[in-house]
Amino acid sequence: MLQNLFYTRVIIQEFEMGLLFANEQFQRVLPVGEHKLRRTSTEYRIERHKVLRADQGAAVAQVIRLASRYPDKFEPYLTTYRINEDEVGLVYDDGNLVDIKGPSESFALWKMENNIDVIKQPLTSSPIEERMLRNFLGARLARLSNAVERALFSVKVPPGSVGVLEEANEGTTFLSPGLYGYYRFNRDYSVRLYDLRQQAIEINGQEILTKDRVSLRINLSATWKIEGIERLVAEIEKPNEYLYRELQLALRTVVSSMTLDELLADKNALNAEIRMIAAPAAEAVGIGLITVGAKDIVLPGDMKTILSQVVEAQKQAEANLIRRREETQATRSLHNTAKVMEGNPTLLRLKELETLEKITGNISTLNVYGGLEGVMNSTIKLA
Repeated sequence: MLQNLFYTRVIIQEFEMGLLFANEQFQRVLPVGEHKLRRTSTEYRIERHKVLRADQGAAVAQVIRLASRYPDKFEPYLTTYRINEDEVGLVYDDGNLVDIKGPSESFALWKMENNIDVIKQPLTSSPIEERMLRNFLGARLARLSNAVERALFSVKVPPGSVGVLEEANEGTTFLSPGLYGYYRFNRDYSVRLYDLRQQAIEINGQEILTKDRVSLRINLSATWKIEGIERLVAEIEKPNEYLYRELQLALRTVVSSMTLDELLADKNALNAEIRMIAAPAAEAVGIGLITVGAKDIVLPGDMKTILSQVVEAQKQAEANLIRRREETQATRSLHNTAKVMEGNPTLLRLKELETLEKITGNISTLNVYGGLEGVMNSTIKLA
């Protein structure tokens, strides 16, 4: 404030509004420009308010109270708004969204050169139109960003999934892939996302006793997918935990009813039995069990040694059996040959010559006396 003998000059800068108080009593609104106040014993006070943009031009609560008390003095400079309890207000500055006002909210904006507009929309449970929602979520102004966070509940459902939106008064809504937004005023939203594609589950390190009291550690793998989302949501909350428990119980039931030899002989039978037990329980809550397979059947250390010895003994017995069969076959062949030679002197003589040929082939020097007959007789005696 500038003072002379008669007046006090007050200058309100551009993008400001001034409130004049005399002896702490409100007098009037001072717009942009120069104002002269007659110098008296009165004590003046100027309260300045920034009105650069609409998001900065919202009047504080004290100003709103003064405006309600002195409406004629504020009417040329201030516009007051009230949002009904079933509405939401969108504040635009020259066509750009700058703020969101909730139901039953009262506020005031200074009148500026900018084109300020407040659009009221009905507050419903329907999703916000996608173009407007993306405009909300792309907010850069700090005030608008805070307003969006306070006013909106948004969720993005990825491809291959379904969203289950729940609200206490509205019930359950199923959301297909896409972007959704809702006004959260007077509502409490929550959402769960479910993957509708084929998924895998592992049940590892299960310590189980077989029917013949052998301790095993088994790892099981299964594939599954959600086939009835409405039924699943109505029956259970966590499908992975439910399916894990059902497969675990089925695995223990089947293994405890089979011996070790039965398990090792046919793993496919084990898989089929587990699936037969677990599949109906999964189907009852909307889960389709596609495949079940025991990946590993691990024996304890001492049982591994015993089983290795058993396998080794079995293989040794099989080898001995094969050897005995070969010996029996050879003896039977010799017996048949002897019977043939018994009634055929010529064949016997040929066999003798064949034997003689084999023997003489291993002798470096052979002395012959008495002709061929001597050779035959002497050799036979030597043999």
